[in-house]
Amino acid sequence: METQRIGKGILYGLVTIFLIAVLTSLIFSLLLRFTGLSEESVSWMILAISFLAVFAGGFVSGGKGKQKGWLAGAATALIYTGIVLLFQFLGYGKLFTLEQTLYHGAFLVVCALGGMFGVNLAGDKK
Repeated sequence: METQRIGKGILYGLVTIFLIAVLTSLIFSLLLRFTGLSEESVSWMILAISFLAVFAGGFVSGGKGKQKGWLAGAATALIYTGIVLLFQFLGYGKLFTLEQTLYHGAFLVVCALGGMFGVNLAGDKK
């Protein structure tokens, strides 16, 4: 029962991350296409939104899992990183660069923190 609940939380967390990523990508692609903005001018904003997305994913996974939020958040981040790595490797034939590895390491920490907050704010109050 506990494993099912954590697994369900991880799934919800992954869906949250990818929904935020898709919506953000759509918004920024429209902004880049129809305004004078360049990719360099919005790169820090995209990075900040990426961290908010993985925090939100961890928060949702911890809240839905209702226990062991750090584990649910960390597992969410690891699965997210695995999916991104597979897309990059299968699509472009390249592994992560050092910079990407550092970002995904930070995503792991932020997502685990989100899971801890999610359990404590959305968990059972017995």
